[in-house]
Amino acid sequence: MRPDTRTAMRQLIDQVRAAIPLDTPQARVCSGDCSGCSQKLLDYLEGELAAGEQRLADGDRPSLADLSRLAKTARKIHRVLVRNGVLVEDAESKRDAVVSR
Repeated sequence: MRPDTRTAMRQLIDQVRAAIPLDTPQARVCSGDCSGCSQKLLDYLEGELAAGEQRLADGDRPSLADLSRLAKTARKIHRVLVRNGVLVEDAESKRDAVVSR
């Protein structure tokens, strides 16, 4: 049985927080040569996750489009962080990315 959208949003937020280190020190995030500012992307993603958590706390019911939009944003930011060397992509995350599409 599939979870309702509130449960699915909570699970998605937890997965994103586990996969992307939002509290990474600035010195490690900003190493000079990059495509897209990793620190700004992490700040943006943190804001999106906090907004999602606040909406859940307020009792709002997210739509499937809300879930899809957050998942897509997190995937794109993860990709940029890997490209910039902030995160290391392993074989398991590649497999998970293919499965989740």
